Amino acid sequence: MKKYIIFGASQGLGDAFVKGLPTAGDHVWIVSRRRPDSLDLQDGVHRSWIQADLAEQHVAKKIVASLQEEMLDVLIYNVGIWEKSGFEDEYNFDHDDPVDIANIIHVNMTSTITCIQALLPNLRKSEAGKVILIGSSAGLDHTNNSQVSFVASKFGLRGITNALREHVRKDGITVTCINPGELAADIPYEDGPDKAINEYNGTRIPVQDMISLVKCVISLSRAACVKEINVPAITDTNA
Repeated sequence: MKKYIIFGASQGLGDAFVKGLPTAGDHVWIVSRRRPDSLDLQDGVHRSWIQADLAEQHVAKKIVASLQEEMLDVLIYNVGIWEKSGFEDEYNFDHDDPVDIANIIHVNMTSTITCIQALLPNLRKSEAGKVILIGSSAGLDHTNNSQVSFVASKFGLRGITNALREHVRKDGITVTCINPGELAADIPYEDGPDKAINEYNGTRIPVQDMISLVKCVISLSRAACVKEINVPAITDTNA
């Protein structure tokens, strides 16, 4: 039996993690602003919802209060907001509001640090704790993205991963950053990968591929540590 906490898990990739990773008998805490539909599943997995807005300053305390002394085996931080009109043809960094910039950095980086820091005591109770951060190929070098704040935050996530790994090495906790390219996250997990591939003609990655990667990382023994995985779409020549 494994115990998970998954951030950003009410829809898209996070929802896929909640549905595709655990097996009967596992316990999953779901952190999200909106109530996830996965709570209604009857598949032998115990799912608990922690309603939380990661833009709030003291959200980590609320999450820890919900978990209390529970052990955690796997923490998956799948959070990422971006600029208004980001990744659209009309996007222009000149027009970004400083308040929006600060919020992107706070949600994508500051909350990542404070929430993981708060949950380290729970992870240390596991025999082989694992932290998995979901970055983006936009945070890699030379990927030709102009969304300054989002790119900076995802590049910074890689730095968080590297430093955190050193901090918890003595505890036997591994820390991995996975950097996917564009995902077919709007295609529900239960609809299968073929629908995602056909819908986008293979230009977006099915969420099932991400499930397979994370399952592999989780299944490794405590002797192994996967540092970083880059997963662009095969058609993406910029990543």
